[in-house]
Amino acid sequence: MRTSVSVLTILLTVLTAVPRVHAQTSHVATPSAIDAALQQHRSSAATQRADVLRVLAHPAVKEVAEHAGIDLRRAESAVATLDAQQLGVVAGQAQQAERALAGGQSRVVISTTAIIVGLLVLILLIVALD
Repeated sequence: MRTSVSVLTILLTVLTAVPRVHAQTSHVATPSAIDAALQQHRSSAATQRADVLRVLAHPAVKEVAEHAGIDLRRAESAVATLDAQQLGVVAGQAQQAERALAGGQSRVVISTTAIIVGLLVLILLIVALD
């Protein structure tokens, strides 16, 4: 009886120690890889914010905003409050607007104006709803 209790105790001790030993194995991603991914995400968000702010600073955007009665300072300050998903949408529209503004083609003026107004309204709506 004493032998079976000893064997059972040893077996239970080993079984409870195995998960602890297994939990101490290295992770799939190293801490430096995690840090690098976080840094890349931060720089990506910073780049997107810079893209949006660059479009908002464009003279044509200022003119459209003035005619539409939109406060650009409020829109510019709202860019800092956008979360990742909202920033991605707004940055995509900003890149479209920037490409259209850089082209200088007269036939895209209406679509560029629509994109700019849409961008500004989207930013202001996001801030107003949050």
